[in-house]
Order: sequence, then C-alpha cells, then structure tokens
Amino acid sequence: MALFKIENNERLENIKEKPFKLEKDIQSLTEKNLKSIFELDFVKSEFSLNNFRIDTLAFDKDAGTFVIIEYKRDKNFSVIDQGYAYLSLMLNNKADFILEYNENSKETLKRNDVDWSQSRVIFISPSFTTYQKEAINFKDLPIELWEIRRYDNQTVNYNQIKTSGAQESVKTISRQDEAIEKVTKEIKVYTEDEHLEKGTEETKELYETFKSAILNLDELEVKPKKKYIAFVSGSNVVDIHIQKNALKMWLNLQQGDLDDPKEIARDVSSVGHWGNGDYEIVIRTDEEMEYILSLIKQSLKKNKK
Repeated sequence: MALFKIENNERLENIKEKPFKLEKDIQSLTEKNLKSIFELDFVKSEFSLNNFRIDTLAFDKDAGTFVIIEYKRDKNFSVIDQGYAYLSLMLNNKADFILEYNENSKETLKRNDVDWSQSRVIFISPSFTTYQKEAINFKDLPIELWEIRRYDNQTVNYNQIKTSGAQESVKTISRQDEAIEKVTKEIKVYTEDEHLEKGTEETKELYETFKSAILNLDELEVKPKKKYIAFVSGSNVVDIHIQKNALKMWLNLQQGDLDDPKEIARDVSSVGHWGNGDYEIVIRTDEEMEYILSLIKQSLKKNKK
C-alpha cells in the first residue's frame, strides 16, 4: 500500500516504509499500546509454560478471556498448527494462566470469571504468505492475522487480514487432527447467523435495518460476541442482543453522558446487563430509528478510535 504526504502545493510526496529489523521491536511497540490497538489489557511478556514461550499474554475484559499474541518476521510457520498448539496449552493449564494474571494485575481473577470458549490467538507480522492467509479462511477460526507496517513519518499501521466470505467451518478439518478437535470442542467463534436464529423474521429484518443505518454512520466493524453483536470503532460503540420479538441495545456511555430528551434509554448502571455502557434501549419497530441513531452518534463520538 502506497502512502503519500500532501505538500503545500498539493504535490504528493511518497512516504517510504521503514521495516522493523527485529521481532522484539514489534513486540515492544505492541505491548506498550495494547489498549489502543486491540482494547486488551497487558498481562505478561515472554510467559513460559511446559516448554512453550508465549510472546505476549493479554486479557480481553469485554469477552472475559485470555488472548495470546505472537510476533513473526519469518514466514515458515503454520498459523493453524501453532495457533491451536497455543490454545491447547491454555485449555490444559487454565490455573496457570489465572495465576499469572493475578500475579501481574491489581485485580483478582477467579476461575468462573474466565470464558475459555472465547480464547483466541493473534499473529502479528510485517507480511503473511498467500497460503497463510488462505489457511484462516474459516468462519469460526479463533485465530487472527494482523500485518504491521512502519513508515518514515513516524506512522504505524495495523491491518487485520479478513476472511473472504468464509462459509466453511474449521470443524471440517478438526477430525483429521486430535489437537484441533479437542480445542474446537471447547472454543467457539460466534457468527451473526447464530444470533439471528433467535429472532422471528420480523426481528431479523429489524436488525438488518438498524445494522445498515449504524454502519452508514462511520467505518464500524461488526463483531459477533457470545451474548451480543458489537459495533466497534476502537471501542464498542453499541451492542445489540437479538431477542425473539425485539432488539436489546446498549450504548457504551457512562451514566450522565447521554443526552436523551425523549428518555427512551434506560439507565442500567446499577443492574446487571450484558453489553457495554450504562444505557439500554429495547427496540420493537423502526419508528424511532432516526432518534436512536442520534443517541448512537453520541456513543460513536465518545468511543471512536
């Protein structure tokens, strides 16, 4: 990807790439900025366990799960084999991961606080091969590939490699590999379709209407989670849970930060709820869609990366 700087006379000056010399440089930069890049909390660098060494161990508070991050400059490795080896290590040594978190964090994590089914592995590299990119083309793979580029103007770009309309499940290859099969039984990657199955045809249509309108607000990413579907721009902007006859929506704003003259959003700051933020809206029709979008814009302004 070519980058250019616009000079005063509108002439474009090419910004040259400044490659990383060492994996350690990528690791150091990423670890210092985990919250900004991935919304993750740093736990431990170079975590060793059972002859494995994990480059970075992180924790996703939103999903309540551990995330393993590996940095690569060479291209001679299998993302599937290594990814599932790390996930298998985690699932077979849960107590060690919780202990490591508790020893390196101000908060205490209990066994029931962790949702192991949402565990995932992130590989970060200046580039991946076509084979590696094709290897992750499953709809339910708990492995992410991120390419990193550094440029002369002190700019860094992290770009996630997206699957190209994947329909195949990783379970189709799990029968051929014992380690993959074991991990697949415990770890689950959720899809929009699974959430949509909970609603009636009318509710599905209502969701698609709101989804389209929300995505038109800005460059938001749709991330299905265990309990809801998140619309993300840096942080979660709005989370939607599909019920049989309604949508339940949470705005990621703290109590007192929402300007809601019609008072259609319920303050749930003092009660348990799934999504992020202190405001909940139950939607049964699209009659108030424009007004609800104005509330979502407030959350977008607050949470946009």
